[in-house]
Amino acid sequence: MTDRFHRIRERYLTGEIPWDHPEPPPEIIALSQELPPGRAIDLGCGTGRACIWLARAGWQVDGIDFVPEAIAIAQERVNNAGVTDRVRLYVADAANLSFLSGPYDLAIDVGCGHGFSEVELKAYLDEVCRLLRPGGLFAFFAHLRDSNQPHRETLRSSLEQSLLMEEIRRRFTVEQFVPGETVVMGQRGPSAWIYLRRP
Repeated sequence: MTDRFHRIRERYLTGEIPWDHPEPPPEIIALSQELPPGRAIDLGCGTGRACIWLARAGWQVDGIDFVPEAIAIAQERVNNAGVTDRVRLYVADAANLSFLSGPYDLAIDVGCGHGFSEVELKAYLDEVCRLLRPGGLFAFFAHLRDSNQPHRETLRSSLEQSLLMEEIRRRFTVEQFVPGETVVMGQRGPSAWIYLRRP
């Protein structure tokens, strides 16, 4: 297992989960209100907040996370929310989803893919592209590279590389790139929502 897996799993084991909020980000709430309900996949679903929100809005949702403890919490919350008929949860690597078949109308990623290396990210984008129906939407949130921080082989640095953007554009149409700023554990850094459409 990777260092990233152990680092994130440790958060769940200690209960220090700074991204665990009662509601999903406002961008996901807006999508749930703007789009007609369909089939969605939440990549890196964590404790299931977006899955539950979308299910309550009428969506059928599959949630994926590679941390078993995250899925256990998510399953308990799905059960308590009374949406077990609309949510399926899986412990899996988001870059290897061969056990799933599409088509999905919506894919969301609230901070999963930005932790991948370039090689992993390419495999991940291939999977999302395979699973989304033509015309389907991929709402992708990422922390971006801070120029004051050391270089890392993750999306934080890779998003600025033309090769990676070429990989994204080869699979999707970039509808919108919305830069922003995110505060995590008291640290402020650049981020973005990227809205991608499957051709």
